[in-house]
Amino acid sequence: MKTPAPRETILSLFRQTPDGFVSGERISDELGVSRTAVWKHIRNLRQAGYQIEAIPSRGYQLQQSPDVLMPEAIQSGLECQLVGSRIISLDEADSTNLQACRLGDEGADDGLVVIADRQSSGKGRMGRQWESPGGVNLYASILLRPPVLPFEAPKLTFLSAVAVCRAIKNCTGLQPTVKWPNDILLNGAKVAGLLNEMSSETDQVHYVVLGIGVNLNMRAEQFPDDLRYPATSLAIASGKAVSRLAFTRSLLQELDALYQVYLEEGSAPIFTAWTELCELTGKRVQVDCNNLLIEGKMVGLGGDGALLVRTSAGKIESIYAGDVLPL
Repeated sequence: MKTPAPRETILSLFRQTPDGFVSGERISDELGVSRTAVWKHIRNLRQAGYQIEAIPSRGYQLQQSPDVLMPEAIQSGLECQLVGSRIISLDEADSTNLQACRLGDEGADDGLVVIADRQSSGKGRMGRQWESPGGVNLYASILLRPPVLPFEAPKLTFLSAVAVCRAIKNCTGLQPTVKWPNDILLNGAKVAGLLNEMSSETDQVHYVVLGIGVNLNMRAEQFPDDLRYPATSLAIASGKAVSRLAFTRSLLQELDALYQVYLEEGSAPIFTAWTELCELTGKRVQVDCNNLLIEGKMVGLGGDGALLVRTSAGKIESIYAGDVLPL
């Protein structure tokens, strides 16, 4: 097991102490370093934005934490079996998916999480740009190595969608809905998007990367004018700022729990949970499949994750790619 970094150990000590005070002696004993080294670690935490006061005869007290996504802060007390076993947090990345794929090619372990404060080339579905300003949202990619055949891997998109919806409800009380295949909506506006990528051979998955972008505290003026569909953020929808740290921790725990269900029971319970979150189930829809329009009633998901639409002629169409709109 990886030895916790000094910063992670100190933050964990603060969170474990009811009154928030931790003596320099205790930190020194836990880290096995001198009191001078302890002071240097505290100074580094202050420089990272943590407000830590030194109180004579009582020790150090953590008074406020910055809303930054540092690995040790995310992992402190994180209850996950696999997801988040290693977390890399970057100030900026071209794309967290690209970074995770590169690490996957280099042999990174199952459960790796890559997070960026901002992205210069955020990737959306069908090659679209994902707006990724710094300091307000969550941009994360999770590397998994599921023991499944390649045709099974795309089903993990639905797992990501359910996890994001549950994390949103946990942190805000708001109930989002899902739009096939990979959008999360609040009041009809997009609040999150998913983009999964895979490395595989004919009969073997090397890894799957679950790309997740969630608009947490983005302001209305930060959205571009040329969006294809209305967009929102949790802060706009709820009327208050959302802790990026709390949301990230909740999301990773929901992903981990659902992934264990997927490994043990397959995709059926994941599909059931997703269908319950989809407002269009049982309603008439129009699906634009690369300029081929299909209209009918959405009846659910096929066993392979395809969207099932019953046309007016009574035929069930299985759709694997397209944009869905209500009629």
